[in-house]
Amino acid sequence: MLRFVAGRDDLLNSRFALSPIVELENLLRKLNRRHPPLPPEWAARVTPAYGRLRRETALDAVLALQSARYGPAFVVQPPASMTQTIEQDLAAIRATPLAQARHEIEECLSRESTADERVLKVLRDPSVATILADAMAVAWHELVAPDWPVLRAILERDVIHRGGLLSTGGWHAALDGLHERLRWHDGAIEMSGLDGTFHLDGAGLLLVPSVYGWPKAGVYTEPPWPRTLVYPARGTAALWEPSTATPPDALASLLGRTRARLLVALSDPASTTQLAKTLSLAPGAVGDHLAVLRNAGLVTRARAGRSVLYRRTPLGDALSAGGGE
Repeated sequence: MLRFVAGRDDLLNSRFALSPIVELENLLRKLNRRHPPLPPEWAARVTPAYGRLRRETALDAVLALQSARYGPAFVVQPPASMTQTIEQDLAAIRATPLAQARHEIEECLSRESTADERVLKVLRDPSVATILADAMAVAWHELVAPDWPVLRAILERDVIHRGGLLSTGGWHAALDGLHERLRWHDGAIEMSGLDGTFHLDGAGLLLVPSVYGWPKAGVYTEPPWPRTLVYPARGTAALWEPSTATPPDALASLLGRTRARLLVALSDPASTTQLAKTLSLAPGAVGDHLAVLRNAGLVTRARAGRSVLYRRTPLGDALSAGGGE
């Protein structure tokens, strides 16, 4: 059992962050190991480019470092903030000292070796960090970047939901339903399937939601990285199965299909921008439809930091019941 021992200051100092590089690494794992597989529609869209990148770039060297439960942290470093960019991620990889890169590469190969001379040539190169970063950069722009606005909207909505639980109900509320392997018990965040006890020592826990990591969870425990929990974001299953967000015919007949889709999509609070990206609608149209739903008493809105979040009223909940949640 892995345990993150937490005190009062750790609750106050814990924070959320989004990570483009974590999404890319988790997508590569899905494409490489096919377990758990991508939904067929997504696989059909990205697999041809993935195969071409394996032939034309050093991507196979990245894949060779991925074992079932381990990967080189210098290639997928924990993010610093909610506004982390892929450019920041790639710069961090390129800045990795050679000694650190070689140490982590050897650790990875000791767990799962390779005899591919093309891969080994890359991993032995003194510029290995830059070569891997360049391969990841191309993979990002071809495999993830087109979907990043939708992915980011899902991640941001998860943070709003999970952050609210953490601030109002503490660790027990925040971890409830987060992942089947996680729980709050006896002053510690516990994760089955791994071993070790780690004290947060007042620095808190970094929480990173992931779409492509679904349905798995993972951790960072070793310095120099902050103690980090990567967990599956809410709403990912609906992304894989868009039909689950389709409103019933009766609700669509009553409200119109677009307004019904918006009402069903508001199972968690969301901003106009997040809804527009998730549902592939124009922000102006979303705003107009939300105004109609608000005037009808089906949704309400409130400011949260710099965003205005919409949520269903009890009447909206009743109308959307059975509508795809």
